[in-house]
Parts: sequence; C-alpha cells; structure tokens
Amino acid sequence: MLQLKSADDLANYLKHFRADNIVNDAEFIRKHLVPDAGTWTVLGQSYGGFCAVTYLSFAPQGLKQVLLTGGIPPIGSGCTADAVYRACFEPIIHQNEKYYRRFPQDIEIVREVVNHLAESEGGGVPLPSGGILTPRGLQTLGLSGLGSSTGFERLHYMFERVWDPVIAPGTKKQISYYFLNAFEKWLDFDTNPLYALLHESIYCQGASSRWSAHRIRAEDGGRFDAIQAAKEGRPVLFTGEMIFPWMFEEIRALRHFKDAAHLLAEKKDWPPLYDIASLNNNKVPVAAAVYYEDMYVNFKLAMETASQIAGIRLWITNEYMHSGLRDGGGQVFDHLIGMLNGKKPLF
Repeated sequence: MLQLKSADDLANYLKHFRADNIVNDAEFIRKHLVPDAGTWTVLGQSYGGFCAVTYLSFAPQGLKQVLLTGGIPPIGSGCTADAVYRACFEPIIHQNEKYYRRFPQDIEIVREVVNHLAESEGGGVPLPSGGILTPRGLQTLGLSGLGSSTGFERLHYMFERVWDPVIAPGTKKQISYYFLNAFEKWLDFDTNPLYALLHESIYCQGASSRWSAHRIRAEDGGRFDAIQAAKEGRPVLFTGEMIFPWMFEEIRALRHFKDAAHLLAEKKDWPPLYDIASLNNNKVPVAAAVYYEDMYVNFKLAMETASQIAGIRLWITNEYMHSGLRDGGGQVFDHLIGMLNGKKPLF
C-alpha cells in the first residue's frame, strides 16, 4: 500500500477489501479454481462470521452449511457502528472490573504509568519504531487484553515489567524497553494496517462511520479519560475493539495512511453488506456459537440478527469468550457440526 502516494488512490483501493468482495473472491475460487468441489461448508470466526452472513445474503447457492463462532454481525441499514459502540462500552467496563479484581495491584501500577506518560515531554514517551506512547494509547492494550481467555494474564505480565530497575541512586524512573517493545508487538499495526483502516467500515451500508468509536467515547462523560481517572484515584479503564483517529498520528506504522483513513471514515456510499429479505428466507443450514460475555461481538445485537436468519441454530454459552474457537476448537467445532447434523437436540 505504500506504493500508493495519493490518499484518494489509497482510499479507492481499500474500499474493495470488505465482506462483499471477499464473498465475490470466494465464489470466483469456487466456480473457476475448484469447479468440481460443488458447494462448500464455511466456518466464520469473528469477522469471518460477518463475511459468512454476507455470503448467505448474496450467494447462498455456493454454500452447503455455515458455522459461526463469535461472528454474528449487526445488519441494520446505514452505519451500525454507533449502536455497536454504545452497546459495547458497558461490557468493556465489566471486563476492566474483572481484570482489576484478578490483579488489584495493577490499579496503582497503571495509574502510575499514566501519570508518568502525561507528565513526560510531549505527553508521552517515544516508542522503539518512532511512534509515541500516550495515556490514551496505553488504554488500547484492552483491545486484546480484555476479551480473550488468556488476555488478563498477558496484560498483567506486561505491567510486571513496565519499569526499568533503578540501579543508580537518584536515577529517574523510566518505562522499560521491554514494555515499549511489547506494546508495539501487541498491536501489530505494522503488519496489519488494514485492521485499523477498515475496521469501522465493516458496519457501514450507505452511510459513513465518521470515527464512531471516537464520538461515542466522548459521550461517556469522562469515564474513559485516563489522565482524569489517575488524578482522581480511580482505576484507569482500558478500551476495547476500537480504532481512533489519533492512532494514525501516534502509531508510526499508521501515519502514512492518516489521510486515507479520514476519507474512509467520511465515505457515505458504501455498498450493502447484507440482504435481510434473503436472510429471512434462508435455506442453508446454519449453526452458531454465541458467547454470552463476548466483548467484541455484542450478545444482544447478535441475537437481534439471529432472529432474522431463518433456520439458524444457536448454541449460547458462557463457557468460552470470543477466543472459544482457539481455546477449545475441537469441542466448539464438534458441537456445531453436531447441531447441523441433528446429533445435538433442539432445546
């Protein structure tokens, strides 16, 4: 993508990478590269599930069966991003509370780090790649840290090594290179910029997102203001699966894409991703694992969509989080296959 120097050219290129064209590509492969394969069974985890529902909407003739794991999208018209983030903030706060109950010692550590960053020159400290770590950037560790089965532990272990040891008397406390390097590897935007560039567009049909997460966060009355929380002695809340415009300034790997990101955020003429009439008349067998405490795919919104997919069979569980397919893949897969094949009874 670095070959495209114009923000307009880059935005026009990136608009082709959503679920509608992923389905088009899949159908091309099915028809022309493996023409003897016939219809196929697809497994959609997370955003893969969003793509599978798009597949059900526009090319159900290519599908034999569909399995969804933590991947039932909101399908309302316009841009559903605002509804998604309004629904997600409370579960994110709940996950923060669970994290601090498990590791109460981190309440003070995180506050201390926030104060250190806020008081540093420029409002943050340099990252190894050339970006800057700020208090609001620190909060984005919740994207992976709060929503998976091992995320709490990974996050805690990072904060165990957040400070360089002071070995010379009078030396000022410094955030460790280990922590700064781990922060950048945690986000992985240097190798996965599409995630940041197109994240909110996955909710858009004929309307723009206008940096939805950024706007909805501002409505929250300061609960997610890290500097204010640290000053008031409150636990600093991590954010969830959200992309903010300032990330394209503070994260060096994203700076080249800043103008294109703004164009995509303002784009209004996104083509449709779902066809509710088609889903209402669905004939393809579908089974879905819906995780009750899924931080990424809101349970209530997922259930609203499920009510629009004819014949869908749901396995609702709090045994797994969003990472259920990774944590217990065999059990999850077998359960869904059993539902599709009639081996799991209807309840």
